[in-house]
Amino acid sequence: MSTKKPTMEGRTKIGYVIGGSLKDQLKVRLIVRAHEIQEGSFVVIHSGNWNFYGLVSNIQLGATDPRFAEEQAQERYPASIVQMLHGQTLYTNLEVMPVLMLESGPALDDPAYPEWMQSQGDQLPHPIPIKTVPEHQASVWQASAGDIAEIFGDPKDKSRKHFVLGTTREQDHPVCIDLEKFVQRSSGIFGATGTGKSFLTRMILAGLIHNDAASILMFDMHNEYGFDDLASDTKVSVPGLRSKFRSKVRVVGLGADTMVRNQPVDFTLELAQKDILPSDIDLLTRELDLKDTTPVTMQALISSFGQHGWFKAFQAMQVGTMIEDDSGKKIPAPGSVAHWARENGVNEQAAEGLRRKLNRVFSLPYIVETPAADSVTQIIEALQKGQHIVLSFGKYERDLDYLLVANVLTRRIRDAWEKQTNQYKQSYQNEPKPLMIAIEEAHKLLNREMASQTIFSTIAREMRKYYVTLLVIDQRPSQIYDEVLSQLGTRISGWLGDDTDIQAVLSGISGKEALRGMLSRLQPKEEVLILGWGVPMPIPIKTLRYDNNFWKQLLGTKSGAGESEEEIIRSLFGKKDN
Repeated sequence: MSTKKPTMEGRTKIGYVIGGSLKDQLKVRLIVRAHEIQEGSFVVIHSGNWNFYGLVSNIQLGATDPRFAEEQAQERYPASIVQMLHGQTLYTNLEVMPVLMLESGPALDDPAYPEWMQSQGDQLPHPIPIKTVPEHQASVWQASAGDIAEIFGDPKDKSRKHFVLGTTREQDHPVCIDLEKFVQRSSGIFGATGTGKSFLTRMILAGLIHNDAASILMFDMHNEYGFDDLASDTKVSVPGLRSKFRSKVRVVGLGADTMVRNQPVDFTLELAQKDILPSDIDLLTRELDLKDTTPVTMQALISSFGQHGWFKAFQAMQVGTMIEDDSGKKIPAPGSVAHWARENGVNEQAAEGLRRKLNRVFSLPYIVETPAADSVTQIIEALQKGQHIVLSFGKYERDLDYLLVANVLTRRIRDAWEKQTNQYKQSYQNEPKPLMIAIEEAHKLLNREMASQTIFSTIAREMRKYYVTLLVIDQRPSQIYDEVLSQLGTRISGWLGDDTDIQAVLSGISGKEALRGMLSRLQPKEEVLILGWGVPMPIPIKTLRYDNNFWKQLLGTKSGAGESEEEIIRSLFGKKDN
């Protein structure tokens, strides 16, 4: 077998088609050594006037006779004969999953080329989903940098918001995602614990912020994304988004006087009592161990005090306070839960039980009667202006805090974007800014039991038409409700050890049997499989490292240190400070 690799247009020829079908994939005879090709390699098949693009999904060793594979010829024959025997009797086949096809037209020096170009008109050929197969013995090539740019976008093309997330695993060709497409639908970032999901999320958020592709609201449950952090494994400082985009990113802390990593926040978030709706309490059914009688009691509270007044009124009620009537009989005191329950035909024990369990909510210090400032409106206005919010939960890291605050805030945001979108559709002025809401530990909000009660499932299903999408980050995609998972347009997944999680990531994706092996054999760190709406075809890549080189490449600064003082002033005031 020859080790010399013929090249054409920067490509490396690796074999030729010997069979296959659209259903069962293509069979390719390899003409280079087996170890030079990896599962997931991006290949181009040239057949006539068409290029077919696909991924290597399997590598198989074969022999014309099993005896040639079993006997070690190198111990019996000279090297020249061994090489000849290997080339004739031992071989390697590839299985290639074809995904796209592109009409390449005649060669430039072909007399038919001018006529073909004229027939294309103003619209040059573009890749389309695979609809046929190449002919027998069509040549198969390793993709060049030009092929990768043709399919995934050229990072040098300034007319598009192409963001380099990583490189091909074998040849280090840059692979882009189209950020404008990425934000059009909800997306997911998955991977087992320790695979670098948070670093990958930081890079994608940085790309979205730098390219002004959407406003970002990040629910930062573990205070990782705003200010600089320390990597748990290397103990190296990890830049936060606030450090790099000082004029664009605002860190908001939950609760008055909140500090995040010993640093002051831009402003704090407090919730008004009137903002807590019964639906927010329904969301906490599992967390608070609420009973089946809760909806009946809640409906009675709403009837008595209104949707925006029940929380304050119920919090003010006392449990167990009694007085004596004129006959000396003890009865519930006015202002007590039991007194209200009797007057409204509600089971007293159920009402008092609900009041006790809601003590955990009533005692939350960031829920106040009158907040010092309307910070919810501040957040909404900042997002509408194209700024980005990292909501750090500070010391409030319980599931109760995360579920309640995320739901309340996002409900208000949904209302604001729906209103602005409807106004835009009437006047075609003031188009809403695309908004991407990023949530960690997504299965806590989007599992089968909770999905129907949270605003996030509504966003995933319906809010795309209102310019709002989700970015869910999770280590257990199998625990996310199927209906929500099916709405995730782009999926970026690192290594997953559980087969049910792998199945969840690939649900609804064509060719998932071939992709299953690629996903299960990713390196534990710095390798991901990208598939779905944001990329034309699935591809495994080596992700960029979240380091100074990444920031230098993204921001174009020598040190990658972020915005200069002049840039911040220009962003804030629209001019240079003289």
